[in-house]
Amino acid sequence: MAGQSRKWMILVATVWIQAFTGTNFDFSAYSSDLKSILGISQVQLNYLAVASDLGKVFGWSSGLALMYFPLWVVLFMASFMGLFAYGLQWLVMKDIIVLPYILVFLLCLLAGCSICWFNTVCFVLCIQNFPANRPLALSLTIAFNGVSAALYTLAGNAIDSSSNDIYLLLNAFIPLITSVVSLIPIIRQPSLDPLPPDAVRRDSLIFLILNFLAIITGIYLLIFGSSTSDGMRARLLLGGAILLLVFPLCIPGIVYAREWFHRTIHSSLSIHGSGFLLVDVDDLELHKELITRESSYHENGDETMYETKWRKGSGEKEGCCDSMVKKDRLAMLGEEHPVSLLVSRLDFWLYYTAYVCGGTIGLVYSNNLGQIAQSLGQRSNTTTLLTLYSSFSFFGRLLSAAPDYIRAKMYFARTAWLTIALVPTPIAFFLLAASGNAVALQISTALVGLSSGFIFAAAVSITSELFGPNSVGVNHNILITNIPIGSLVYGVLAAVVYDSHVSSSLNIITDSTVCMGRQCYFLTFVWWGCLSVLGLASSLLLFLRTRHAYDQFEVKRISSMAQLY
Repeated sequence: MAGQSRKWMILVATVWIQAFTGTNFDFSAYSSDLKSILGISQVQLNYLAVASDLGKVFGWSSGLALMYFPLWVVLFMASFMGLFAYGLQWLVMKDIIVLPYILVFLLCLLAGCSICWFNTVCFVLCIQNFPANRPLALSLTIAFNGVSAALYTLAGNAIDSSSNDIYLLLNAFIPLITSVVSLIPIIRQPSLDPLPPDAVRRDSLIFLILNFLAIITGIYLLIFGSSTSDGMRARLLLGGAILLLVFPLCIPGIVYAREWFHRTIHSSLSIHGSGFLLVDVDDLELHKELITRESSYHENGDETMYETKWRKGSGEKEGCCDSMVKKDRLAMLGEEHPVSLLVSRLDFWLYYTAYVCGGTIGLVYSNNLGQIAQSLGQRSNTTTLLTLYSSFSFFGRLLSAAPDYIRAKMYFARTAWLTIALVPTPIAFFLLAASGNAVALQISTALVGLSSGFIFAAAVSITSELFGPNSVGVNHNILITNIPIGSLVYGVLAAVVYDSHVSSSLNIITDSTVCMGRQCYFLTFVWWGCLSVLGLASSLLLFLRTRHAYDQFEVKRISSMAQLY
């Protein structure tokens, strides 16, 4: 019983770590001042944002460190990397020290790498302590990474709302403080026995409660996260946010009272199976076995009853489009793909294109949000926009689990949900191109945050389902190489357009130039909108190519459950 309680304390600790270590999301809050202090161009500033994203390329080093050091040591190594990287940048911002541009670039790279180390620690903790409900634990903790900017905005306003360099100081010390607070439950990890099916279902109910608490936290931060009122009120609001993050510690009490929940509430809800976010490995193995048994019928020219119905119901037309949809498509979900096979599949590159033209564009948009707001005369609302993006990114991450909650009543392939999630992005960018007023900026920021948040959280699941759960660690790291690449390409595009219009609207802040007016980002928004349409088209084609495998899997899953019950 004590072990069951401690695992929930560990989950809360991972939530805290994720909530306070998404430090790259507040870059826009201080980027304009950093540009001014360093006296650099918009292109050079963009390279600093790229450096933070480029840190993800070195995320594999955290896995190497875990081979030689305990988990808590890796956690503190990540903390001190962030302390060093952000601390020196803060000293530069305060004119205490002077560093050349290349060293600032390397500090941004180190800061981005520290975030990956924190993420690895959290993922390992979830996998070790929630083997039966691993997908639910991962989805919840990944979601809280999206509220970091809102929390730091609230903290910055509570300490000194007039200073933007406070964000760098907070980025340096808060992750370290969070690591110290989380140390005890991490060191005292319980040794857990396998849970019986009824206990797995009870844990699923607890995760449902935690998701409701997460929604309340997100709404609170959305409403109060950008408050710029007096210091005392801001500190009270920050205290309320901390209280909402601490409140889930009551979960151990829920664990002790699990029998009462089973008798009164859980029996009426009847949550069957976990099936959240990631396809269960056992289900995939059963699916592969059933597909293998049927392969002989396919080879002899026979066709199953399901396939006949699917062909009739899908309405696919013969021709070039039909060939594009069917050629070399996935035969089943969960088939393991080594790297050589992965990079040779059209499905992977469609998925890669959908990600780089969807979620990655959203991330680049958030990196440029400070300059976008400034160019449109909304610099005073930068923290509000940052909170808006952060909060809606958080909601998007939580929504990534919704398809599994409603799976019994409304089932779609996960690639279909990915396509739906990509729809708001081109709408947002074309709206920004059409109108540069404050309302359009806020609506577009919310849409981009919602869309990119969903993609970030759902990507691990889709990678696991399409290319194998056992290979997800390697394959997903290959997928997210699109983030630094996209960050560089899209950021340079935005910076070149920005700098090309500086001469027509020149303002001098120390040694740097500032572009003012809609023309600063108009072409960028048009290009980003067109590229996001390309991502949407790629996602739609991916769905058409994979829905047969998803439908087959769902039919087999329902059939196997019917046999069990």
